[in-house]
Amino acid sequence: MANELYTRTNQKIFYAGLALDSWRNAEKAQNMNALALIQAEREAALFHLYGALLGLCHEIAGYYRLPDSSAPQAERFLTPAVLQAAPSQELGELVELAQSADSWVAELLKAYAALFQPPQAGKKVKVDPSTPLITAVSLDDEVEPLTHQALEAWRQQLKALAQRFRETLSEW
Repeated sequence: MANELYTRTNQKIFYAGLALDSWRNAEKAQNMNALALIQAEREAALFHLYGALLGLCHEIAGYYRLPDSSAPQAERFLTPAVLQAAPSQELGELVELAQSADSWVAELLKAYAALFQPPQAGKKVKVDPSTPLITAVSLDDEVEPLTHQALEAWRQQLKALAQRFRETLSEW
């Protein structure tokens, strides 16, 4: 295998696709442990998508010879300070996507960080015994798990972004 920076990005995008395929198969099989398999593949796909984003950051950092080009976290590349120290169009676009809360990059980073959080017990609402007919409801606790479609969309967007960046990064 070539030792070019882009190979890791390509691998991770491919591995994310394999995890998404396995997720789809787990949904169809409806085994007794289907929910566990689905969760495992969801996490595997998210892990590989983050790795692909990190790989893309390494590609950009390697091309522009950034000082900390082998940083182990994508977040270390996606800051305004890094962009200001070494401005580039590609890094600028990634930083903008990471800073925009509703972008797919920001959502990917947030979802990946959530993998390392311990499970949280649901918050119990204090019940006032004098008013048993009133029920307090909190919608803050209900977090929908990432969908297959969302992760596949992130994979396709990351793949397209990598291809577009590579066109501008190649020397003629």
